[in-house]
Amino acid sequence: MASSLGILLPTPGPAQSRGVTIRGRVELPRSSPLTERRPSSGDLGDGPVRDIVEHRRAVVYFETAPKGAFEDRESGRVSMDQRHETFVPHLLAITVGTTVDFPNNDRTYHNVFSLSKTRRFDLGRYAAGRSKSVRFDRPGIVRVFCDIHSHMNAFILVFTHRFFSVADADGRYQIDHVPPGTYTLVAWVEGDIRDTRSVQVTAESRGIELDFPHR
Repeated sequence: MASSLGILLPTPGPAQSRGVTIRGRVELPRSSPLTERRPSSGDLGDGPVRDIVEHRRAVVYFETAPKGAFEDRESGRVSMDQRHETFVPHLLAITVGTTVDFPNNDRTYHNVFSLSKTRRFDLGRYAAGRSKSVRFDRPGIVRVFCDIHSHMNAFILVFTHRFFSVADADGRYQIDHVPPGTYTLVAWVEGDIRDTRSVQVTAESRGIELDFPHR
């Protein structure tokens, strides 16, 4: 099951029906032009330097998953669309084993690729109405580009557990069904770790509010 935020969510089972919800807000910086070296699928990553306007989004995740978190991991299938020469969603968070479809809903060709160590791929040129897929079997961060349209870029974060949340446009996040324990939460904003916070969940906890203010 996939949420509107691009998060792959397993269907809750008996073991997931209990636990505490951790929610809060990550204060996001304003979008601004960033100078970034955009690679070409035909080279080793040393492409031309371009000014790219980033659409800032955040992911909050557990640095170390609770015991047993790997047992309820489920593979699935989600989509990163191509519309109006933009990847939708711009930021996708998934679990290991997930397949991502890259449908082309534009009127032009696209060529989706990544040179990331986590998952390197080049889907080649394909026309409107077609779709190609990639399975992600290793955790890590994957930068996605289009070799035809230099302004197109996106992130895919691959986790070995389900304790993560893509924040909405206002920076609000929510992680459900957290068992008792002491955890480190990480706020990641488009390539940079913004902050880490420690949180303790007890059997008596009814819900925890934890914000990540801008520093």
